[in-house]
Amino acid sequence: MKLGIFAKTFAGNTPLAVLSQARSAGYESVQYNMACSGISSLPLEISEETAEAVQAASAETGVAIAAVSATYNMVHPDLTEREKGRRSFAAIAAGATRMGTRLLTLCTGSCDPQDQWRYHPGNSSPAAWEEMCGEFRLLLAIADRHDIVLGVEPELANVISSAQLARKLLDTFGNDRIQIVFDPANLFEVETPERQKELVENAIDLLGDSIALAHAKDRLSDGRFATAGTGVLDYSHYLAVLEKSGYRGDLITHGLAANEAVGVAVFLKSRIAAVESCR
Repeated sequence: MKLGIFAKTFAGNTPLAVLSQARSAGYESVQYNMACSGISSLPLEISEETAEAVQAASAETGVAIAAVSATYNMVHPDLTEREKGRRSFAAIAAGATRMGTRLLTLCTGSCDPQDQWRYHPGNSSPAAWEEMCGEFRLLLAIADRHDIVLGVEPELANVISSAQLARKLLDTFGNDRIQIVFDPANLFEVETPERQKELVENAIDLLGDSIALAHAKDRLSDGRFATAGTGVLDYSHYLAVLEKSGYRGDLITHGLAANEAVGVAVFLKSRIAAVESCR
């Protein structure tokens, strides 16, 4: 596995400045965010020069672009907001290969009109599922046009809130352009160590052949998110199960401060090396 980090962890508004910091902290790849190019995270257009600057910085630093973030609220109750998000997705998709990747990351959103990361009871309704599927049909047309892949991350507060629903999404479309961004810390809030391991194993068993990108953050014992290695998640177990599934892609850490990046890189590299030595 190649170790990466959210590019937005680091300050800077040029790709070279941001990727240089990622390299210095010990990372081989990033999940890029367009804010690191000094524009909106969800721009309505991306110039050729802006896209090519990302690939040039990647070549200069040796830091690969594993994916680009393109998350918007796919089930926002305001259709105008939803269309605006889709236009931004299309702009990022148009520049993705110039930036050096084919993978755009997404979350499915929430029916909450103010916060796409906040749970809403409507998220589990048949209507929300149908709205989401309709949005995916539109995104797949964009993906076909630009030859890119949709990396969908299950989130507890979103429509796709579990590994089981992620599997349902994959089976509903049966399209290899829809793949999964897997984060074990999104599978639970507070669980026993034994139950955590069961959830991770079951999820990877369900989704393993469709995982395009793996994430690395953590949970504290009270359910709050935490920096990888500082919480209750058993990383040796997680990475061993991921390795056994055949995953050989990037492991992208996030939810940390820039001053934690070096320590997290050391921690995760040691866990990756231990797992790969048993291959």
